[in-house]
Amino acid sequence: MAGAGAAGAADPAGSPAGSGRRGRRGGASGSRDQILDTARRLFAEHGFDGTSLRQIARETGVDPAMVHHFFKGKDELFALSVALPADPETVLAGVDGYSPEDRAEAIVRAVLRLWESPAQHSLVAFLRGTIGSRAKTMLLRELVQRTVLSRIMAGVPGPPAEVAMRGNLVATQMVGVMLVRYVVRLEPLASASPDDVVRLVAPNVQHYLTGDLNPDG
Repeated sequence: MAGAGAAGAADPAGSPAGSGRRGRRGGASGSRDQILDTARRLFAEHGFDGTSLRQIARETGVDPAMVHHFFKGKDELFALSVALPADPETVLAGVDGYSPEDRAEAIVRAVLRLWESPAQHSLVAFLRGTIGSRAKTMLLRELVQRTVLSRIMAGVPGPPAEVAMRGNLVATQMVGVMLVRYVVRLEPLASASPDDVVRLVAPNVQHYLTGDLNPDG
């Protein structure tokens, strides 16, 4: 998930008082950090679509050209604001190449592959830090909707509201596995093999992707 290099950036909730412009720090690195601080705050308050690069520059007190000098664009600024320890585009690469009717196993394996990697400790720290921060939670929600669910749910048929609900239900399964297996480490799930986890969880994920959500309706 993009922005590994920004991990450990200060939470906006712990920033100095005042939501307006802050005094400039010295040097190019100070200007870059200040732009990122402002972007993190505005993304948390207004979301990705409600925040512009021009607004970030104005709130920081710098010329918009300086924002472009330090960052490739709004997507990069947003990814660095969330400060995820892994890139969701890389983690989920190829998942949307499966048909919706045959995608669940690929989703579960992709998530487990990440969490079984050396990035696990960083991911656990990220989740624990996010749960206690309103600003980080809002940023993570925006990223999940824009990057993770958009790929997982690509091509899933149905009205937009239904597809959105299906995506949320898929998320409950995967977030639940992450928390129980890797953060809380509840047994016996914590010690189960990845193949066993796939076997047990993928059918539920597949049901949420394409199954009947109203069996009694």
